[in-house]
Amino acid sequence: MKTFIKQITIVWSIVAIAFFAGCSDDIDPLVTSLDTDRLFSPINFSVKITNKTSATLSWTAVNGAQNYNIEFYANGNQDYSGTPVKTISGITYTQVPYTVSGFDGETAYSARVQAMGSDIDNSKWTSITFKTDAEQIFLPVAQDDIQATQVTLRWTAGEAATQIVLTPGDIKHDVTSEEIENGAATVTGLTGETTYTAVLMKDTKVRGTVSFTTKIDLGGAIPVYPEDDLTAMITEAVDGDVFAIFPGTYNLQDITVSASIGIKGTDPADKPILKGVILRIKAGAAITLKDLVLDGTGAKDNNQTVIYDADGSYGAFKMEDCEIKNYVKGTFYVNTKALIESVTIKGCIYSNIECSGGDFIDFRTGVAKKFEYTNNTAYNSALARDFFRMDNSSTNFSALTSTINISNNTFNNVSIGTGNRMLYIRFVSNEITFDKNIIANTQGYYTNQASTTIKEMKQNDYWNAPNFTGSTTANAKNDTDPSRTNLDPGFKNASAGDFTVSNETLKEDGIGDPRWLQ
Repeated sequence: MKTFIKQITIVWSIVAIAFFAGCSDDIDPLVTSLDTDRLFSPINFSVKITNKTSATLSWTAVNGAQNYNIEFYANGNQDYSGTPVKTISGITYTQVPYTVSGFDGETAYSARVQAMGSDIDNSKWTSITFKTDAEQIFLPVAQDDIQATQVTLRWTAGEAATQIVLTPGDIKHDVTSEEIENGAATVTGLTGETTYTAVLMKDTKVRGTVSFTTKIDLGGAIPVYPEDDLTAMITEAVDGDVFAIFPGTYNLQDITVSASIGIKGTDPADKPILKGVILRIKAGAAITLKDLVLDGTGAKDNNQTVIYDADGSYGAFKMEDCEIKNYVKGTFYVNTKALIESVTIKGCIYSNIECSGGDFIDFRTGVAKKFEYTNNTAYNSALARDFFRMDNSSTNFSALTSTINISNNTFNNVSIGTGNRMLYIRFVSNEITFDKNIIANTQGYYTNQASTTIKEMKQNDYWNAPNFTGSTTANAKNDTDPSRTNLDPGFKNASAGDFTVSNETLKEDGIGDPRWLQ
């Protein structure tokens, strides 16, 4: 039996050897290279839009390719029939990424790339689509080109356009061939002291966008120059007078305001400086201040910027786009039985307001029916005092509710002591809205007054300001709204007064003074 099994094993071994020996001629050798009759197509083809209307193309090098061809078609559907709008030949891979300029803005394109060889057929095309951004060929608007009722807009000379559209007002200006040649057009029919956005069009495509603010329309306004006696002019004013203040420095002291007037700078980019000015408002008067620098250096008795000087009813107070700095006692003082129709402070920058002997905004025995403080920045101020103060004047105005809106402001290094309040509001009846403000670098807190009525408090940010959300002062009111944040705004240069925000969350949510969120 063992002999039989051994014989069978030998037979099968012989058969196996014979089988594999017979098949050996049919086995291909190991593949170590791949020969083709054409180049492989480029892979990882991508396009990045740069400078609005340029396309930067990238792809992976193709083995054996000497150079590459690119074609562009003015469509976004990879239809390569017809004539390409751009063709580039002979690109070497050392030139990749390769940038192609001169496309139209806001336009969809198809692009394709092909590898080229010398002794092998070209590759098949690899394709992609992309869309350019809206162009920006407008030049910045020079202040000398802005007037009250017209503006000259400039762009790259020779660049084609068909129309300029301005908003608000939907003002349209058809561009002429001469204006294209010069790269400039003057648009008329504007309104003074208005911020416009101009869009340069070529048919339906945007070629540029720019914003500007027209200057004050003097109209019936009284022009004032540094050599004029502004103090006397304001003292002698009558209701309806508007003073157009030209750039320069005006050295002033106490000025009595007995009429309802306006005082406005003529150039927002070069605001006139009213140095040492104190405005004493008399009963019945209303006042508008705009585009001014109010500098308290040398002010008589180190007094406040604005003082309501007598009992009685007053018209509206409005201050917009002003800079207020270097006052010792404060900025707004009402210590008479004064009933003010409204107080609006918007777009202003306050700095170095010491508040020695007074609070920052200080209502003692008077009140405003409506108080609006929005889009302002205040820094290095009220370091030892309260910021907003409105005392309990129930015996004077017991039936009145004062509505107070403090929103979209940036406060840095203000009311810094642990006993200093942001809202020292104890008027008999008040309703406060306090939204979207940045409060930074202060140990102050909100209030400890039972009569402070906070109607709404949302989306405020507190950086290095712990006591606004966690004060342990007796009867303190903290911000407990879930929308509050404790994010570092990343101010660009706070010591120099530049509070540009770098924190993307705060920018996206629109927290703080809007001027710093661009």
